[in-house]
Amino acid sequence: MTSARAVSLVARREFVTKVRTRSFLIGTAVIIAVLAGYVVLQSVLFDDQQRSVVGLSGQATQLADPLREKARSFGVIVETRDVTTMGNAEQQVRDGSLDALVTGAPPALKMIVKGSGDQVLTTVLNDVLRQQVLVAQLAEAGISPQQVAQNLANVSVAVTALEPVDPQRSQRLAIGLIVAALLYYSLLVYGTMVAQGVVEEKSSRVVEILLATVRPWQLLLGKVIGLGAVGLLQLLVISTVGLGLSSAFNVVDVSALGGTALLTGVLWYLLGFFLYATVFAAAASLVSRQEELQSVLTPISMTIIVAFVAGINLMIGNPSGPTVTVLSLLPPFAPILMPGRMAMGVATTWQVVLAVVLALAAIAAITWLGGKVYANAVLRTGARVKLREALRI
Repeated sequence: MTSARAVSLVARREFVTKVRTRSFLIGTAVIIAVLAGYVVLQSVLFDDQQRSVVGLSGQATQLADPLREKARSFGVIVETRDVTTMGNAEQQVRDGSLDALVTGAPPALKMIVKGSGDQVLTTVLNDVLRQQVLVAQLAEAGISPQQVAQNLANVSVAVTALEPVDPQRSQRLAIGLIVAALLYYSLLVYGTMVAQGVVEEKSSRVVEILLATVRPWQLLLGKVIGLGAVGLLQLLVISTVGLGLSSAFNVVDVSALGGTALLTGVLWYLLGFFLYATVFAAAASLVSRQEELQSVLTPISMTIIVAFVAGINLMIGNPSGPTVTVLSLLPPFAPILMPGRMAMGVATTWQVVLAVVLALAAIAAITWLGGKVYANAVLRTGARVKLREALRI
């Protein structure tokens, strides 16, 4: 049997066995359900943040039109309602039917809110009030308010931008963080799954039967490819559904960003998985029981966790900074940081190429080293095999 045939059989076995399990199907469905709930919640919260319902009482009703117009300039929507009874209106503020109640007449307006109130709404109302007072005073002085407004409209500050402004920056940041989170989940979960599979075969002596037919490196490579394909399938399903939901609920405009982010995520998932899965498998071959597995996996898992936590904070703060730029080039951190920076549009071409080259070089080195450890330690049962002994044999 050729090497390609042996690797293909092992990979197919791992893929089919894992995809057919209830844990994979239920886990994928749960993740999609949680993602759908998050998208819907974000959509509802976004709409709530952009919309306020204001009750107007007495002479304050004349402020309805200027209040709505001024609110639009702040990027929010204000719905006004005329109220007659103060007691009933205050109760509506208490139960949340009204975000605010405005009473009185300029310049002595009064706004009643349930708690601290919306600062944007307060700013809008203050601007409207000042405008109304100014118009009244201009009229008393015999000056045309319309002419003054026209003159003021032509006065503005000349702004010179040193760097072009990206109108999609916030959406790029959101997609970058989502891509980083999905890759973090996939690398950690499926890398650990590879390690658990190695220990299960070793403790049950199944590996001895398998190695009577295939070579150690063929078994290791087939296992990594098979489980990597399972993780890739789940990643594609979750990403596609997530992009579709985000587009349907207008949470993120994925027309120009989603497809590129998905392709970027696939590329770095493959690079990251081959890098980490081989290390997970080699580390797992050093022990013979599931109880001992966590002790050898902790340093690897902590590297992924640190890369994710540090990367998220750095990308939110300054994705173009020197620290996050250097870390995104290094193989242990690149699979999580670089796709996020690429989605945000801050990673230059040479940085991406260098990160890919370094990742491929690291994969080649780790595959050779991990294959050697796996081959020398996977048949040794009993006490934990020391890494130095596995490399020496």
